[in-house]
Amino acid sequence: MNIASQVTSERIIINVEGRIDTTNYGEFESAVNKILENSTPEVVMDCTALSYISSSGLRIFLTIHKKMIGAGGKLILKSLQPSIREIFDISGFSSIFTIND
Repeated sequence: MNIASQVTSERIIINVEGRIDTTNYGEFESAVNKILENSTPEVVMDCTALSYISSSGLRIFLTIHKKMIGAGGKLILKSLQPSIREIFDISGFSSIFTIND
């Protein structure tokens, strides 16, 4: 898993590449929390290169989403691969998140 971010005054774009699963979800959570120390009203999670997400990864996305709402901001998921989108649909998370293709 690789994470890269771009910070502007309006938003943070986080690019996620690879897999988020039980072996690395803690690392993913720590990296994203560090990025979110830069306060911004909007976070875009670019999932173009995300190839797999487990229930542990879904939980982290939900935690980030709740943190953003609590701070008066929002989380947008961008470019989910069809297999990842299916996981969000089956879990019911598609109705919770803003997802842009």
